Amino acid sequence: MTLTRRDFLNACGLAALAAALPGGLLAAYAPRPDGWKTFSLTTRVDLPADGKAAQAWVPVPYFTADAWTRPGDTTFTTNGDAELVVDDVQGVAFVHARWKAGQTPELQVVSTVETQSRHVPLTETGATMGDAERAELTAPTDLIPTDGIVAETAAMITDGAVNDLDRAQRIYDWVVTETERNPDTRGCGLGDVASMLHTGDLTGKCADLNALYVGLARASGLPARDLYGLRVAPSSFGYKALGAGSEVVTGAQHCRAEVFVEGIGWLPVDPADVRKVVLAGADEGLTLDTPKVVDVRKGLFGAAEGNWVCLNDAHDVVLPGSTRGALPFLMYPQAEIDGRAQDELDPSSFTYTITAQTV
Repeated sequence: MTLTRRDFLNACGLAALAAALPGGLLAAYAPRPDGWKTFSLTTRVDLPADGKAAQAWVPVPYFTADAWTRPGDTTFTTNGDAELVVDDVQGVAFVHARWKAGQTPELQVVSTVETQSRHVPLTETGATMGDAERAELTAPTDLIPTDGIVAETAAMITDGAVNDLDRAQRIYDWVVTETERNPDTRGCGLGDVASMLHTGDLTGKCADLNALYVGLARASGLPARDLYGLRVAPSSFGYKALGAGSEVVTGAQHCRAEVFVEGIGWLPVDPADVRKVVLAGADEGLTLDTPKVVDVRKGLFGAAEGNWVCLNDAHDVVLPGSTRGALPFLMYPQAEIDGRAQDELDPSSFTYTITAQTV
């Protein structure tokens, strides 16, 4: 049964009710597993090729975690040649479409994915990680080095920490306290961690601030990763900034993060969203000390709402047939016309749209 708009509007109504209640919330911001929801994502691409050869790459859900995200099927229709590429080496999946000169490129990709909210108790479970996986998840990437100023900053932040959980918490608190969300940053940012620290400009959006967390965690010996995806539904706790505002989610991309704590397991962490709530509430005078923000700050260390779909956790992604070289991450559709890359951060000229519906 497809509920689509009705289900979405019901969720919006719940969020509006929460905002209208005393304190603006139904309860403290505290996501908990509350049952699986299935979302259908539809990406429509219409390239202004002007008779030239073209190609496009549309990312689809790849990342799997038994407790909170399960990718489903992907189908596509096009007037060109296309294939679904599942690249287990890079850790991504995408539809790659190609059009010959003279064609008018059209592509529609539909994917389903199941999600649910997360809450990881900060208690001993015996969780551990093998040496090979730990080495991979503490390694540097092109934009996230783990030596030099990143290592020095991480050592300063975690000096005196008694265990992995303490280190993870200290880094989270430092990023929340020392950074700011910059509304003028294009897209979700780039995630050039070393440049942020060298210049002292600790502003940006989710792919900057959460990448900073990942880099500092890795430099401290904590396995960590960025999770790239998009918001697909409103927040259940009345926070407009933490959810999608409509079924059209073309610009709703969001990067989350995770850190692995020995003995506990993977913890979702999202200091960037704490900063987003502060910026969104600037007219209300929100600060890090406002109860509404304190709730979010506490909740986003170890918990996450299931109103967001994860695509992948890949860095330095190389797309087959592309002239661009490695991408820092694959969260937006990509395209080239006559070998020239299109601006994925300007979907109105690209052209692409993404919609999300509840199934």
